[in-house]
Amino acid sequence: MERLQTMQGPTTDLPALDLTGVKFSGRSRLYIGNLSNDVTEDTLKEMMAPFGEVGEIFLNREKKFAFLRMGTRYEAEKAKRDLDGQVKNGQAIKVRFAPHQAAIKVQNLSPWVSNELLHKAFSVYGDIERAMVFVDDRGRSKGEGVVEFVRKPSALEATKRCNEGCFFLTASIRPVIVELDEATEDDDGLQEKTLMKRNQDYQFERETGPRFAEPGSFEFEYGSKWKGLYEMKKQKLQALEREMKLEEDKLIAQMEFARYEHETENLRAKLREREASREQQKAQWEAREREMQDMLKLEQERRSREEEAMSSRMQQQDANIRQRQQENSLFMQAQELNNMLDRQEADMQRNNRPGPTFGGPFGGPSGGPGQFNSRGISSGGPIGGGSGGGGGGGGNFRGNNDKPPMNSGPGGPGFSGPGFGGPGGPMPNFNDGPGPFGGNMGGNFGGPMFNNGPGGRQLGPRRWEGNDDNGAMKRRRF
Repeated sequence: MERLQTMQGPTTDLPALDLTGVKFSGRSRLYIGNLSNDVTEDTLKEMMAPFGEVGEIFLNREKKFAFLRMGTRYEAEKAKRDLDGQVKNGQAIKVRFAPHQAAIKVQNLSPWVSNELLHKAFSVYGDIERAMVFVDDRGRSKGEGVVEFVRKPSALEATKRCNEGCFFLTASIRPVIVELDEATEDDDGLQEKTLMKRNQDYQFERETGPRFAEPGSFEFEYGSKWKGLYEMKKQKLQALEREMKLEEDKLIAQMEFARYEHETENLRAKLREREASREQQKAQWEAREREMQDMLKLEQERRSREEEAMSSRMQQQDANIRQRQQENSLFMQAQELNNMLDRQEADMQRNNRPGPTFGGPFGGPSGGPGQFNSRGISSGGPIGGGSGGGGGGGGNFRGNNDKPPMNSGPGGPGFSGPGFGGPGGPMPNFNDGPGPFGGNMGGNFGGPMFNNGPGGRQLGPRRWEGNDDNGAMKRRRF
């Protein structure tokens, strides 16, 4: 119940109740009996109008009674006092306070339950006209009270819920006991005019007046027995009350011990939950720390791999750069040699002078002119320059007329490397062409014999060929 949940918490210092303005309550409800057959609701209103406002009216003509509500309790008391026993249309009407239809009796209350707390607790079931805790002559609670609702369904709902469940009003686990209260509040008591005087028992009882019985008489003997019976009832009721009091104290002690055990177990359960929560958080933190360590390790491995790959790429790039530099250097050297050879070929063609001397930019000077030996054979010039230079050219010496015509000596060999051997010397009387012997080292360029002679054999990494048909040297490009 939502309204009951809003009442959780301290219920101290509750404000006083103000029920003075309640009109047409259940306590001002009257019963009117012994009506005549010609009575109507309008007749009842006219009859009750001098005493105050009249609310709802319920009339049963067959059974000749009615229920109605007056504006206040005072008006209802005044109407009852003046109309009860009056003769209306030949009938002496009876006026009584009717039982409250929506009242419940609440028992097993704690000594600390007040009218205000009782009203607040049961207001969750509906609107309340009055809530009161009964007290003794010393103003102490009797442990029971009454709650009067505005509507009867509210009283039935409260009775059902409290009997099916355990409804507590304070911290004490003493559930309230609820039942419908059909008692009638009537301060007038039993009046003489209300008795049925035509009854024979009434006449028999009223024949003898008040008196004391003589000791030892028949009346005294049975009067004493009646007194003994009431005394025994009183003693049994007192014993039962003491026994019930002991049972209540025992139940209270058990209740307090059970409350202590229950609270202790709750504290232990909460402590276990907190420890379990701490362990769970610790495990989560450890797992998170391990995960972070694994991530850091993977990150370090990844960085190490990247650094290794970058270092490998840099080394490869350095090697590639060095290789390209070497290739560029070789290419430039070869280009310079090609340019030099092109210039020398151009000079040879321009000067038409066989047996050119070679002296590369990197080698020494070309060989000098040949000389006769004792047999009249012309030898070549000295050896060409160092590594990379061309060999010395053959001697340009012709035989004289008194010696037999001989071809000139072979050209001087070049050293190993990208140099070239020198060409053979010119032959006499054969268009001054190069001799048959070329250099055998370095570039190994050989001149042809008789304009078409074979060149020298190849030893180096690059190949040079002999002259073409016009006597010019030809070479294979790089």
